Amino acid sequence: MDERTDRRSYEGRTIAVTFEAGRCRHAAECVRGLPEVFDTARRPWIRPDGADAGRVAEVVRRCPSGALRYERTDGGEGPRPVRTNEER
Repeated sequence: MDERTDRRSYEGRTIAVTFEAGRCRHAAECVRGLPEVFDTARRPWIRPDGADAGRVAEVVRRCPSGALRYERTDGGEGPRPVRTNEER
């Protein structure tokens, strides 16, 4: 099984965050950016409702590996996930 297909989704009220473990490079941008949402010592480790959807999206976009992605489920406007070079 290819590790890159190991993708989990974490659903919040206004935003859903997906995490692809095989892509993660452990830069910890998410943990430093929003520890109230991303906490590796907690299960589940991603709690999208821990902050405003706009802030969650902003931190997800900082993920250098593209392991984190998001989808706004509230119909909210805002930037979409950044595509990696592999996807272009």
